[in-house]
Amino acid sequence: MGNFFNRLFGQRANSPAEHKSAHSFISMMESPSANWSGRSYAAAAQNACIRNPVAHRAISLVTQNAARVPLMVDDQGERLATHPVLDLLSRPNPDLSGPELIETIFSHLLLSGNAYLEVLQFEPGRHHIYPLRPDRVVPIVGQDGWIKAYDYKVGNTKRRIAASKQNPIPMIHLRNFHPTSDHSGLAPILAAMDAVDTHNKACEWHKSLLDNAARPSGALVYSAEAGNLTAEQFDRLKSELNASFQGAANAGRPMVLEGGLDWKTLSMSPRDMDFIEAKNSAARDIAMAFGVPPMLLCIAGDTTYANYKEANRAFWRQTIIPQMVKTCAALSRNLHLIFPGRWALVPNFEAIEAIADERLANWAKIDALNTLSEDEKRELIGLPKHTFSKTSPDLSDHRED
Repeated sequence: MGNFFNRLFGQRANSPAEHKSAHSFISMMESPSANWSGRSYAAAAQNACIRNPVAHRAISLVTQNAARVPLMVDDQGERLATHPVLDLLSRPNPDLSGPELIETIFSHLLLSGNAYLEVLQFEPGRHHIYPLRPDRVVPIVGQDGWIKAYDYKVGNTKRRIAASKQNPIPMIHLRNFHPTSDHSGLAPILAAMDAVDTHNKACEWHKSLLDNAARPSGALVYSAEAGNLTAEQFDRLKSELNASFQGAANAGRPMVLEGGLDWKTLSMSPRDMDFIEAKNSAARDIAMAFGVPPMLLCIAGDTTYANYKEANRAFWRQTIIPQMVKTCAALSRNLHLIFPGRWALVPNFEAIEAIADERLANWAKIDALNTLSEDEKRELIGLPKHTFSKTSPDLSDHRED
């Protein structure tokens, strides 16, 4: 066997024989795999939205800012502030307001990738909208590969939601793009769950350190000259250490050691203290997954943007505006079956002060262009052209006497 290892590692066959000590040994320990949390809706909500402050704040920033955007109806180029679809979305049901509905939709999209809205007709021409928890809804796929109905289950009660002549659109299904699923959306929280677990474990490690007097643990060394500890002595010593010297309340308490016992403090290396940077790095990954600039979450060491105002602008331009435009388009497509017409639901970003100054500067540049007509300028800034009624006088025909 010795010659085999010599040949394997390229050693000479006539090397001196190896003498092994009877007291030496080799201990091989397999590194345990990382312990990750589940990836279900309930697990993501518990570990990210409820337990993790970074994920909770990032979700709140996206959902609450989206709920601030006023909605309008574009009816063939004319912006309307009153419309039946606006009345429905401003009060979707007796227990929910319009901003609460938008906040719920975006929360479900971030945590599940899907948002389900049940549409109920309680009177002819009058409807209510109720958001359903995504983990309770199961799409039913037909033989053609498309969704034909939805099963909604609460406890042991299950009911099927399907279209009918009386209610042609019983369910509005909003979902994010999913590269491997035809019927469900991809939740942004899934891309951040590894970072969420890392951040949570770093907090648990820090809390455990504080519980142990904010210092590394040590080892009780028992001298071999004093003989071996009996099982009864070992159990008593361990229980006394846990009861009298563990925890922040016992920090600094002197320890009286019996004969043969010595306390050796175990120090922490700089590598062990690197958990703080790992925690900040995980926080940046969480913010990135939700499209929130880390500066808005007050993460230490982030200087990506020159100031807070510019970070807020980037947040609106890259996250809130695209998602609101997509959500309004999806709601318009579904609600057309209830409110026919050539209208479209559009967000009114001109009312948002975070990006108002940027839009005003853009309008001033357009207004200064003398080569464009008034109608062309209005079209560039997203306003309809001037319209005059047939009964209104033609000012160009007036001549001074």
